[in-house]
Amino acid sequence: MSLQQPSAQPSDRSDIQDGVVGGGNSPEVSTAQLRRALAEASAIVLDARPYEEYAVSHVPGAWAVRGMPGTTPALYVADVTAIVESLPDREQPMIVYCNGLYCGRSERFAADLAKAGYRNVRRYQLGAPGWRALGGVMQVEKPALLRLLEQDKTAVLIDGRTQAGGKPRLRNAVPIPLPEASRAKDDGRLPMTDHNTRILVVAGSGDEARKVAEAIVRDAFHNVAYFDGSFADLGELLEES
Repeated sequence: MSLQQPSAQPSDRSDIQDGVVGGGNSPEVSTAQLRRALAEASAIVLDARPYEEYAVSHVPGAWAVRGMPGTTPALYVADVTAIVESLPDREQPMIVYCNGLYCGRSERFAADLAKAGYRNVRRYQLGAPGWRALGGVMQVEKPALLRLLEQDKTAVLIDGRTQAGGKPRLRNAVPIPLPEASRAKDDGRLPMTDHNTRILVVAGSGDEARKVAEAIVRDAFHNVAYFDGSFADLGELLEES
């Protein structure tokens, strides 16, 4: 497979952010188009993966969709009836994504949505891997955050609060407030020997955590997710006073 320019929006310059995979029976969007849709709230973005995967890392702003009963993990399909129940408008713009080039979940889900009468469904076939590779940050849900920190001992927890190191403290967290994000590459706070390291960012708010996570991504770390809540929501991770 090779990246192609989406035919709907030809460009006179080559930009990887404008690339799509090509193929399939439903139209695709590029990373640039997905970014615009999220920024403008012009489409609902649907994650076609099982909730367990969604919770670990998903495109910020994407909806989780329950799975169709009776499917195996290999042939998992998001349940279109969940969308029919919550989004009856068949003209509602939607973008579905899954696990990238070789994942068929978004194509299957898009086909089911079309059969249900939805007329404005597109795929982001580059999926979660493409989003990350092209500089996108991911979002982690609380249950997955707690589980990952318990099970993945290589994961790095970042305290991104402006007053990093203040109380209450996050247990085993590395303090990296936004103004210090670039400096953290040189002083040992970021894992410079392995840019694949899972990095999880928590701060005083979801917006603050996202800004720190995006700054870390711009320093060439591509496995970065932030918690869209407050450190105060994570009592399980707070040091005892």
